[in-house]
Amino acid sequence: MASHKRFSVVLYALVYAAFATTAFSSLSSNYYDYSCPNALSTIRSVVEAAVQKEYRMGASLLRLHFHDCFVNGCDGSILLDPSPTIDSEKNARPNFQSARGFEVVDEIKEAVDRACGKPVVSCADILAVAARDSVVALGGPTWDVLLGRRDSTTASREAADASIPAPFFNLSQLISNFKSHGLNEKDLVVLSGGHTIGYARCATFRDHIYSDSNISPHFAEELKYICPREGGDFNLAPLDRTAANFDSAYFKDLVNKKGLLHSDQELFNGGSTDALVKIYKHSTVTFHNDFAESMIKMGNIKPLTGNRGEIRFNCRRVN
Repeated sequence: MASHKRFSVVLYALVYAAFATTAFSSLSSNYYDYSCPNALSTIRSVVEAAVQKEYRMGASLLRLHFHDCFVNGCDGSILLDPSPTIDSEKNARPNFQSARGFEVVDEIKEAVDRACGKPVVSCADILAVAARDSVVALGGPTWDVLLGRRDSTTASREAADASIPAPFFNLSQLISNFKSHGLNEKDLVVLSGGHTIGYARCATFRDHIYSDSNISPHFAEELKYICPREGGDFNLAPLDRTAANFDSAYFKDLVNKKGLLHSDQELFNGGSTDALVKIYKHSTVTFHNDFAESMIKMGNIKPLTGNRGEIRFNCRRVN
């Protein structure tokens, strides 16, 4: 009898441990309901004010979340400044002098810590929520952001260089890159649709307008006024013709050979993703629904949960 009782206790402990591991290592949409019920509304108010002040900021905050998740998972590593122990991802090629919005993240962190009474919300979660709220502020879909990520204590410029897809990638490179992060072709096309907002620098699309054949000649000529063969690397052009609205114009532009980046136009260039581009061109509702699903999927890439990582006091440096 005693042996049976000991077995039951051990079995219960094992089951509870397994449950606890599952419960505390997964993300949840109601993660802050008890620890800080005002967290999400506080983030939203700061994001809305920032986007209203400068609508381009919406795309910048969305891009930060994307570039964070594609480097060792959604862990806030992109926010870390350089230090003797941090090889900052801000200095990686895809981010250097182009990633922006860090001051808004600082503002959100300060406001949410004040609302919570202490540092409860991770910087990684702030990026995930700010990305969603930015999309909504520009007329896009909403979704339940899964929460509970913790912040990394390391960063990797080398990993950022290797992991973030480049604007000169061809379709097979794009598909391979997304697959390496657990994302499929549908995710590739729909998440690229995030380029329906925001701007890109001349340096990222110069080769496309001067060297590629899969571009509208008239569109290329227009862009040459913004982006000369030499100089003007930081001159900006909109990623689609309605860069302040989260609509399906991006996909319409691709069908008309007016994708700004080489990597954009590769999605509609006689390959396996053409059909999806056409679907999203004709249905903004389908695009919005699928974008929300893929954002949840992307936001779940290798999060730090449980006892891994930390909740940073300052998003720019480890505690």
